[in-house]
Amino acid sequence: MRDVRGGCGRDRGRGVPGAEGAGPFTTRLTWRLPGGGTAVWESRAARRRGVIAVREPGAPTGRHATADEVSVRRLRRLNAVAATAFVIGGALFAAGAGIAQFGSGDAVSAASVYFAGGLFFNTGGYVSLLQVVNAPRHVPGGTGLLVTRDWRWWSYEPTRVDWLSAFVLFAGTLVFAVDLLDSFLQGLSVRQVNRLIWAPDVIGCVLFLVSGHLAFVEICHGRGHCVRLRDLGWWIVAVNQFGSVLFMVSALAAYTRPVTGSMINADIADWATLLGAVCFSLGGVLQLFERP
Repeated sequence: MRDVRGGCGRDRGRGVPGAEGAGPFTTRLTWRLPGGGTAVWESRAARRRGVIAVREPGAPTGRHATADEVSVRRLRRLNAVAATAFVIGGALFAAGAGIAQFGSGDAVSAASVYFAGGLFFNTGGYVSLLQVVNAPRHVPGGTGLLVTRDWRWWSYEPTRVDWLSAFVLFAGTLVFAVDLLDSFLQGLSVRQVNRLIWAPDVIGCVLFLVSGHLAFVEICHGRGHCVRLRDLGWWIVAVNQFGSVLFMVSALAAYTRPVTGSMINADIADWATLLGAVCFSLGGVLQLFERP
């Protein structure tokens, strides 16, 4: 079997009884091992937990073939950093929304807390991309093993759904950074507020939603959405996607009407931001347990 480099393309070569995914994306491969039995590579399990499921001939249950110790240590560190960044970033966003809703009304205070939270979201987004870039890949030839590649700070792999999801997420955090920086500007007209603050906010929310949809494609193996209540990875994706939906609700409610110069609904904007941020913090806490 040729090397699919961690899931690019839909390989149905010799010894591969099944490949699952959507479009150009392959998220699960099942193949026969040279000595009998089968191995199952799943995109998320391989890059987050460093495992391939293996069933030996005649064995009643399967086992997990784990990546080498270098990959395991690397995945644990990256997972801990990304998860912690999202926990703190979400907590700061929730605090910023609380200040906006219940505080003294000082916009600069809320903007400062939001900006600090945005820096943690930037960190979590980039480290999530590093998790994909440096994930162990399975060995060519269908041996059922994972190998460690040299450390990289960047890669371009748009045919991998996990890379695309992480890249879009990171891009969303960068667009949010533009929105958060612009929020410090004073004396803006309504048109400038909508162009410099509201528009990047909406674009960032759209990118978060697209990233979440791609994460569902990966974990559901081609189906747009699925329900897997016993799967920790599914819960992480679902909680984060719900947070993205709430962020979008907040962004839409924060549009400033040109006629009145006021938001559509400031209360909805603040509460949706607060609850969405809590979702991202919860997703980060859950992610701490999805490790090798």
